[in-house]
Amino acid sequence: MTADEEEDPLASIVAGSVTALTFLVGFGLMFVGVPYFWVAFPVGFGGLLPAAMGATRLYQRRREADGPTSEDDPLATLRDRYARGELSDAEFERQVERLLETEDAETVRDPSPPDSSSPAVEPDRETE
Repeated sequence: MTADEEEDPLASIVAGSVTALTFLVGFGLMFVGVPYFWVAFPVGFGGLLPAAMGATRLYQRRREADGPTSEDDPLATLRDRYARGELSDAEFERQVERLLETEDAETVRDPSPPDSSSPAVEPDRETE
């Protein structure tokens, strides 16, 4: 197995499901007495399984190509919270500055409520 073919839980679930379905249909047809029950095996393992695995890989590539989600991007998370009104202007600016200084998502997460006594930080203005 190469590095590109690492064990993927979604691929394992799809492969297991298609295999189980193929066996269920093939042996079910045999049990019912259909003379061409054996056709289910080449169709399932030769057609359906490769198609399902290809669709799974395509789905994963497209999902990775979409880029990081807001859960992966702390700045996007802050913007979402600010847009929903969970953060005040001052708290938003303070956390953005902290994020930009440290580039660490863990230091941005501050469970304490916004401090109304802290002054708003205005990065565009310089003190004289």
